[in-house]
Amino acid sequence: MVLRLKNQEPPVPDPLLSDFLSYLSVERGLAANTLSAYGQDLAFYRRFLFEGLKLQGWKEVHRGHILQFLMAERKRSLDSSSLARRLVSVKLFHRFLVKERHLTEDVTSVLESPKLWKKLPQFLTPQEVERILKGPDRSTPLGVRDYAILECLYSSGIRVSEIAGLKQQDFNFAGSFLKCIGKGSKERVVPVGRAACDAVGDYLERTRPCQKPRSDHLFLGRGGKGLTRQMIWQLIKKYARTAGISKVITPHTFRHSFATHLLERGADLRVVQELLGHADIATTQIYTHVSRDRLKSVHSAYHPRG
Repeated sequence: MVLRLKNQEPPVPDPLLSDFLSYLSVERGLAANTLSAYGQDLAFYRRFLFEGLKLQGWKEVHRGHILQFLMAERKRSLDSSSLARRLVSVKLFHRFLVKERHLTEDVTSVLESPKLWKKLPQFLTPQEVERILKGPDRSTPLGVRDYAILECLYSSGIRVSEIAGLKQQDFNFAGSFLKCIGKGSKERVVPVGRAACDAVGDYLERTRPCQKPRSDHLFLGRGGKGLTRQMIWQLIKKYARTAGISKVITPHTFRHSFATHLLERGADLRVVQELLGHADIATTQIYTHVSRDRLKSVHSAYHPRG
């Protein structure tokens, strides 16, 4: 039987979960957003085991319970990437429990790697990107700001959380690059195109001074404070709707598009890895699958024997 639990219930405190998240923060140096994601995953996991299956402790958990949990999450229509992250969180937590000698056996060691579940990322065509970039009304202060954000995202391929964290001093106009803080608090330097430099320069000249800045963040909201990830995500969705794009747009869509378009035009995979800030090239290789699929679709559409 697959149990389904309500999504909105508050998590139950657990000292072992707290110890695990502290370990990830202090010893592994994971970013706050990553810690939050792991914490949410494991709160759902704990609730399923102890409130749903009525287990009495972590020593009672076996492989079948974990598979039941993943089946329940799939029943909730969780997408493949979120489901894979759930399993990563569970596996890391059980390894921690064994490492700290709370458990004698890692019951997750035989579970299938979540890498096999990854789906190809959604991306925009260059024409769709152009339509989105035409969306902001650049005769208005906020339109100037929004256009600069969109140009910056597509030109650099940085994450939405990274652009939200940019400070004024992080953008170098003379060298056409920016500095951002990525996952694991790692700093990297990313080149940006002339169009993005011009758009950001226009924003700094025409809009930002009128926003009564109360923060040194590059992009500000109405109150003069830095924009949040959610605010930037909402404006991306707004301009996608304005452009008449029906695809499901996620915070990573511009990043996926950036990587895909570079590879389609012959960029070296290692260079794209460096630009995206991926620690493992296997993470970047998913975009080569996208490119191959696109080549197949073009061949099928235009070749006489397609």
